[in-house]
Amino acid sequence: MAISAAMVKELRDQTGAGPLDCKKALEANDGDMEKAIEWLREKGLGKAIKKMGKGRTMNEGLVEMYQHFDKSMAVIVEVNCETDFVARNEKFQTFAKDIALHISSMAPKYLKREDVPEDVIAAVDEDQREAWYRTNVLMDQEFIKDESKSIDDLLKEAVAELGESMQISRFARFAIGENAAEDGEDEE
Repeated sequence: MAISAAMVKELRDQTGAGPLDCKKALEANDGDMEKAIEWLREKGLGKAIKKMGKGRTMNEGLVEMYQHFDKSMAVIVEVNCETDFVARNEKFQTFAKDIALHISSMAPKYLKREDVPEDVIAAVDEDQREAWYRTNVLMDQEFIKDESKSIDDLLKEAVAELGESMQISRFARFAIGENAAEDGEDEE
């Protein structure tokens, strides 16, 4: 099938990919727009994985906060990127808001697996560890808005879409009464 300039433009408008990539995607998928979009998405994720953690400096970003309507719980999350241009991008800001909302709902204890202390890991049965990670580690949790994706998958998609490295650097979640329940102490 001959790929027209109009087809390339349409795909480019839908995906934000470069014209050559759009043409290659359409050629590889016989002009099928949906398959071409998927092809670009998969290719984009490949690029995103290469970009993540390649020694790129991420000194820009934002601190997002979510506070529950009754003020009984709040979340603060820092999401970093390479440029202030991306930090001001609506998609980046929406990503940060979604992460804050997710943390408020799912209450992860750790950002990534490497952050879990050895003694905590040792206390979890080996055959239960993967499930434990999916419950307690933010990057392993299923995203509340789309359970087919982990937070790590969501981050990789955002990197592919925005075209530069990003990371969730840290977070804190505060809820009324949580410390007392965790400590098992009642002060009188």
